[in-house]
Amino acid sequence: MAVDNKENIKVFALGGVGEIGKNMYVVEVNEDIIIIDAGLMFPKEEMLGIDKVIPDITYLLENEKRIRGIFLTHGHEDHIGGLPYVLRELSVPVYGTKLTLGLVGHKLTEAGLIEKVKLVEINSNSIIKAGDTKVTFFRTNHSIPDSVGVSVHTSKGAIVHTGDFKFDFTPADGKHADMQKMAQLGENGVLCLLSDSTNAEKAGYTGSETSVGHKISDVFYESKGRVIIASFASNIHRIQQILDAAIANQRKVAVVGRSMENVVRIASELGYLSFPKEQIIDITEVPNYDDDKVAILSTGSQGEPMAALSRMARHAHRQVQIKHGDTVIIAATPIPGNETSISKIIDLLFRAGANVIYGQDVVHVSGHGSQEELKLMLNLMKPKYLVPVHGEYRMQKAHADLAVSVGTPRHHIFLVEKGDVIEIKDGHARKGSKVPSGDVLIDGLGVGDIGNIVLRDRRLLSQDGALVVVVTLSKGKRKVLAGPEVITRGFVYVRESEELLVEANKVVSKVLDGWMSNQGHEWSSLKAGIRDGLGQYLFEKTRRRPMILPIIMEV
Repeated sequence: MAVDNKENIKVFALGGVGEIGKNMYVVEVNEDIIIIDAGLMFPKEEMLGIDKVIPDITYLLENEKRIRGIFLTHGHEDHIGGLPYVLRELSVPVYGTKLTLGLVGHKLTEAGLIEKVKLVEINSNSIIKAGDTKVTFFRTNHSIPDSVGVSVHTSKGAIVHTGDFKFDFTPADGKHADMQKMAQLGENGVLCLLSDSTNAEKAGYTGSETSVGHKISDVFYESKGRVIIASFASNIHRIQQILDAAIANQRKVAVVGRSMENVVRIASELGYLSFPKEQIIDITEVPNYDDDKVAILSTGSQGEPMAALSRMARHAHRQVQIKHGDTVIIAATPIPGNETSISKIIDLLFRAGANVIYGQDVVHVSGHGSQEELKLMLNLMKPKYLVPVHGEYRMQKAHADLAVSVGTPRHHIFLVEKGDVIEIKDGHARKGSKVPSGDVLIDGLGVGDIGNIVLRDRRLLSQDGALVVVVTLSKGKRKVLAGPEVITRGFVYVRESEELLVEANKVVSKVLDGWMSNQGHEWSSLKAGIRDGLGQYLFEKTRRRPMILPIIMEV
């Protein structure tokens, strides 16, 4: 392969910086575009009615012919969840490890895309020629097996993306991180490192997965009733520990929640989960066993309203309700922003009579490295330039401060926003122009058809309600034939606000009289007049701003 010493290199994020989730990073080497991950993010509280959020891929669509592939670091939703939407628009190969592609394959099958997408299995020793660019991989420890970091090789050194990582010296699956490979990359020269910042604010080291297994087994042993345990569906190490604890304590396991059922099935088929076939029972069989002989593995560790654990707590689940004597383990830490919903679920579980084990007990460890592990990665890689990724801005900033403490020059660290391009020429990096970036909102089957204006309307409706004004006019005779009729939803209680609505009706009538006496012809000007006049009156009387919808019918 010919070496080009004057490569034009660009590095930027389309998601995953200034936020948790929606990870998507792009490395350009001359004409080759390498995409790393294509994740989704769950909506923020202000995104009313939105189901999911994915990155804006406008730039990639404009440069599709140059894209050599999407390279996946691991199988979590915030790294692969956007693929069914991205691959409807882009026809490019997808590279991932065995388990990652197993999870991706299920998603693409559901989306009807599996026949159209080329999936290429790789492992930590694979070498891929993506156009004229070499891409290699190294194994990392994370809360899901088969996680890798990605190295894009250039003549000036490698562009390395760590993926999500921690250094676990007693990993649950016995597979250690490729520290030797990381050190070798560092010796050969890392031009730019994109590194996980999630736990950059946490001192010390992240705990080992094996410590959690012992605690879960103790809880199973000590519990006299049913054990119900909620975990991330994709945390396969945790699921294996739960199954092991159940086997050791002679408990059958029922799996609840569609995503959990899918992951258990796929991971067991691919050999990443090991358990006797008779260990798993159907949820409908739970009443056939004594309480101390059964455990329930559930989704809902983040307090999602429609997840299995939430429905059990509210007694809204068809097969299982929480009762006195149950022990509930929440084996996950809150994703930033989910703290309130989780606390509500914990409160509901206690009200239902359960003993709840969460937060303060060691029933979960993070899959992301803390400060000392981030320092270790920096010392192994010895990057010339650092771009902290995968975290909110304060996490990126904390990561930058850590890098300075281990000797990285401050001016060699780039704190980027989505779309900020780092241009590297002749081994020197600078922040260049921006590419189109942002959020694409998914609501039901609609992708990107909900924008800021619709969200603003939904926010108004949720805060002050709506008021509909219906009028029937004869435009030729310039006469009101029916109405105005004022209908409210979510604004005021009609029976207690009759006087207000009568006065509102008079305000509309006054606007109508003025419009007709001024020989008005445009419905738009009449509607605007009704909105303005009525809006001002209602605000003066109620200090609320409902959405006002005039409906003019012409006879």
